Amino acid sequence: MILPIRAFGDPVLRKVGKDIDKDYPGLQELIDNMFETMYSANGIGLAAPQIGLDIRMFVIDVTPLAEDDDYEDIKDELAEFRKVFINARILEESGEEWKFNEGCLSIPDVREDVKRKGTIVIEYYDENFVKHTETFSDIRARVIQHEYDHIEGILFTDHLSSLKKKLVKGKLSKISQGDVSIGYKMRFPK
Repeated sequence: MILPIRAFGDPVLRKVGKDIDKDYPGLQELIDNMFETMYSANGIGLAAPQIGLDIRMFVIDVTPLAEDDDYEDIKDELAEFRKVFINARILEESGEEWKFNEGCLSIPDVREDVKRKGTIVIEYYDENFVKHTETFSDIRARVIQHEYDHIEGILFTDHLSSLKKKLVKGKLSKISQGDVSIGYKMRFPK
């Protein structure tokens, strides 16, 4: 089922997610719905707060990037990178910070350069509640950091300079009021 994505200004986007256990009601259906919702919006990541749930879960599928010439050197890794992250904790961020133009399904039509560290170590459970501790670099680390921020109540716009925040303030206000043209289901703050 395709779920509406919560728009900028919805209070759930500012909540720190709670851990869940393997008996979370309808977990597999929720995971399936999150992937379906993400695909219908042409996204490569979606966090539970974006569909109104303040839990520590996000899904990522960067396989479309395997076709992008910019990622030729890691296309095999990207072609296999479809994951569920439950109760994730970033243990370490390292390496040079690099800028990348980010966008967000909860903040349509706003894209800005964000600096993030190049490598992360993350601990998480997969959809079968098997625990993993893994290191990721490149665009995979970037997407994970963006989605991880969502379960911490952080949006990519929080990483912008004061000037950039002022420049996008009007757009953010319009989004929260539903004054935006989008091609997927959204729920706007009341």
